[in-house]
Amino acid sequence: MRRVRPGAASRGGAGGASSRPAGEERALTSVAAGDRYPGEEPEDVPRLWHVTLSVSGEAAPLPELRRALEQLAHDHPFLLTSRYADDHAEIRYWEEARDLHDAAAVALRLWGEHRQTAGLPPWEIVGLEVIDRATYHQRISEGYGPLPAAPVGVHPF
Repeated sequence: MRRVRPGAASRGGAGGASSRPAGEERALTSVAAGDRYPGEEPEDVPRLWHVTLSVSGEAAPLPELRRALEQLAHDHPFLLTSRYADDHAEIRYWEEARDLHDAAAVALRLWGEHRQTAGLPPWEIVGLEVIDRATYHQRISEGYGPLPAAPVGVHPF
């Protein structure tokens, strides 16, 4: 039984004469793992993701919260902006990751992993949005979505 790759023209069909002599087999070629079609993006190339992380909990003193968020910005260099009130905060930043799952996983660990070193309050994550760069820019150009972080840094709501 002869195997034919999907979409290949049959030899004896109504598609015209073959350029090979009758009875000559066509050589099969292999494709190495990771080979891509021209113009196709590799799946493991990191992309930029815009992350908005919302946290809330018991009220915390504003000066301590501001200092903790400034420390987080120092520890996490891609932080764009943080907005805060005494019982909630929103952190926006760019994350470089292979896919949305990786970017979301890093975002979900951010608050807990930096809680001790930055002195963040024991708040819980209550919201997470992760969108790719193209979606972020499309939203901005259409006039909706998160506004660009013009005042980069830590600010009250």
